[in-house]
Amino acid sequence: MLRRLQIRNYALIRELDVDFNPGLTIITGETGAGKSILIGALSLILGQRADTSVLKDKENKCFVEGVFEVGGYGLEPLFAENDLDYDDHVIFRREIAPNGKSRAFVNDTPVNLKTLQDIGIRLIDIHSQHQSLELGNRLFQLMVLDNFSGNIALLRDYQARYKVYKSLVAELSEAEERAARLRQELDYFQFQLEQLTAANLEQGEQEKLEHELILLSHAEEIKTAFLSVANLLREEEGNALVRVKESMGFLNKILKYYPEASELYTRLNGIYLEMSDLSSDMALSSEKMEVDPGRISFLNQRLDQLYSLQNKHHVATVTDLIQLRDDFERKVNHVFSIDETVSALQLAIREKEAELLDLADLLTKNRLNSRDQIGRNVEEQLVQLGMPNARFQVEIGSELPLGLWGRDEVNFLFTANKNGELNEISKVASGGELSRLMLSIKSMISKSKALPTILFDEIDSGISGETADKMGNILKGISRDMQVINITHLPQIAAKGDLHFLVYKEDNDRETVTRLKQLSQEERISELAKMLSGEVITEAARMNAVELLK
Repeated sequence: MLRRLQIRNYALIRELDVDFNPGLTIITGETGAGKSILIGALSLILGQRADTSVLKDKENKCFVEGVFEVGGYGLEPLFAENDLDYDDHVIFRREIAPNGKSRAFVNDTPVNLKTLQDIGIRLIDIHSQHQSLELGNRLFQLMVLDNFSGNIALLRDYQARYKVYKSLVAELSEAEERAARLRQELDYFQFQLEQLTAANLEQGEQEKLEHELILLSHAEEIKTAFLSVANLLREEEGNALVRVKESMGFLNKILKYYPEASELYTRLNGIYLEMSDLSSDMALSSEKMEVDPGRISFLNQRLDQLYSLQNKHHVATVTDLIQLRDDFERKVNHVFSIDETVSALQLAIREKEAELLDLADLLTKNRLNSRDQIGRNVEEQLVQLGMPNARFQVEIGSELPLGLWGRDEVNFLFTANKNGELNEISKVASGGELSRLMLSIKSMISKSKALPTILFDEIDSGISGETADKMGNILKGISRDMQVINITHLPQIAAKGDLHFLVYKEDNDRETVTRLKQLSQEERISELAKMLSGEVITEAARMNAVELLK
């Protein structure tokens, strides 16, 4: 339940700090005093969006904090799901800075608005005046029916599985579209792959071929060069080897006279041996270097093939061509594997659909079992609220396609008149009838709905007299199972409260502010008397107020 609410710098509220108790809390005040401002501030900590327009003082931040007791409502998994530390006392805080930036906290841990909303919806139900119009909303009707039917846990399980199912359906659709596109491109991929595969591409092949072609293209020139050197060294008259040999002979003759020449002789001998080897190598190289026009033709054709493929695919190397070939191979393989993916997704969808159909059937069964009881309960409440001839019926149409809420279409039918024809609520109910009908439904589901607090904002709109007294009794009955905060303008209802707050405006030299005060017993008498007789409180009104409080 809501234990404490602190508000700073919000709309007309400069500063407010109020404690709440279990049971029925009443809030009254003149029109425009700021009752709706309290709801707006409370909505902030429940995840409603806001901007700087809510700041009373545009230079300072707005601050709203609510303390809730949540022990026994099974919220531990929800906190764990959002990585929040659980405690039986939960502090919600919202801050709006002058620059428009908003920050939200749960137990001092920063959270986003979605988390505030997810937890807040499990803490408090704010029933504003316009919410009665939701009675005609099919989704709201389903929510009411499932709350009474005990379908909430089952529905959460169903919806979690349904989201997986829809995700699989979307994935299948995407896979089928991708498969269709790939099949259209398959011929192209296969042709390119076959051409690149037939080329028998090898890393480094192009460089080797280009080098070999250069050698063969100059084979005659290279052969001539080797042969010429070999002749100069050995074959020609007066060749270099002969000259060195003669030089060694001259040195050999003087060695016995001039031993110091032995080093020079040794060096010349080494040169002679090296030149002899060079001559042999040159001759051998000349013999190996043969002109091969056939090989040159092959190399040119092979290189032309590689250059043509490179130009076609706008790449510069054989490595790039190999990469392209591997890419086309992967694409071709993917075309064939996508069919397996599609088949696997179709199987998963059929299995998930079977699960959903079983759960949807169970949802429908529970709804059908509760339908008549809901009608009886609402009609009993309406009788207490001065509508003895009212009839209420829940119409359920099944066999719809699977949706987020199962396969049922729900419609609330209503008539307030004796022998009147049942029709959709939006077509037959007046404003006052809608208020009483909504209260009857809220009262019915209050025991089955695991919710700590409900706030009614002038749900008594359009009623008065004895009906108002009976509505007050119903609100009092709801407050035995959950905390009820009720904003009202009717003294018959206000008198039922365990706690009574007055919202009022206060003016000073600089500004108008909204304030909230808890009324004492005597102050309650005066406030009720004022609600009964207006600004001038008569003695009769005071006596009537005392009787109401009894």
